[in-house]
Amino acid sequence: MPDIHHEPTDLEREINPMPDDVRVTLAEAGLDEAFHQRPAYQQNDYLGWIGQAHRLPTREKRISQMITELRTGGVYMGMDHPPSRQG
Repeated sequence: MPDIHHEPTDLEREINPMPDDVRVTLAEAGLDEAFHQRPAYQQNDYLGWIGQAHRLPTREKRISQMITELRTGGVYMGMDHPPSRQG
């Protein structure tokens, strides 16, 4: 399995680490490249949002939403995101 690094370099706020379960889920879904094609702030926001979940079901729901949005394209955190739309 390829090593996926989360290295946004243009953020001025705290960088959220890539949890192992998110890394594995992205790789298994074949979406690691789609994740890294998103702007650094989006990568960081997804990871922070997932990391802030207090309960496992909430965490799993957030991971699932991220996966769906990466797979579908055109959506970021439930909002329209035209630059990521898939042709």
